[in-house]
Amino acid sequence: MSQFWLYFRLGLEHVLDWQAYDHILFLIVLVTAYTFSSWKRILWLVTLFTIGHTLALFLSVYGIVKVDSAWVELLIPVTIILTALYNIVTASKKERNKNHNPLYFTTVFFGLIHGLGFSTYFKMVAANTESKFLPLLEFALGIETAQVIVVIAVIILGFIAQNIFSVSKRDWILVSSAIVIGIILPILQENFKAIF
Repeated sequence: MSQFWLYFRLGLEHVLDWQAYDHILFLIVLVTAYTFSSWKRILWLVTLFTIGHTLALFLSVYGIVKVDSAWVELLIPVTIILTALYNIVTASKKERNKNHNPLYFTTVFFGLIHGLGFSTYFKMVAANTESKFLPLLEFALGIETAQVIVVIAVIILGFIAQNIFSVSKRDWILVSSAIVIGIILPILQENFKAIF
């Protein structure tokens, strides 16, 4: 049971770590356009992101995929900016695109990229375990739990902004997405300079 809590807590801390806030920023832009009434879609998005994240860790831990971490570190802020830009472009639409397949696919793909960004550290932590499969599942459960916490916080903030402070949904989406872009652009620039 102590091993379960070790990896579960590692998953929680991976998402909720304020020093590595890229995960939180991605979740903010992923769900900022939704409300509590869209809880099924939100749950699907969060779970698909976890699946992509866990799949990337699995492929990396078992040596199936090897990538240059510098490129992954560059792609992580790119995924955040692309998601924020999607929000900005679709903010004025009354109802977001009925066909959610592209959004679901890109969420899994972005989960893969974010998972590869954490794979080196996870390999070091799980190096002394015989089987890596169970720690991966325990870690994924911690990630999913932490993501739900972040998402609930974002949805509550959106509810307060829109229902108590009378901020329009469009303005909430635009401002939230623009703030995230403003935070992530310097990281993108720094990671870009590290490669080129």
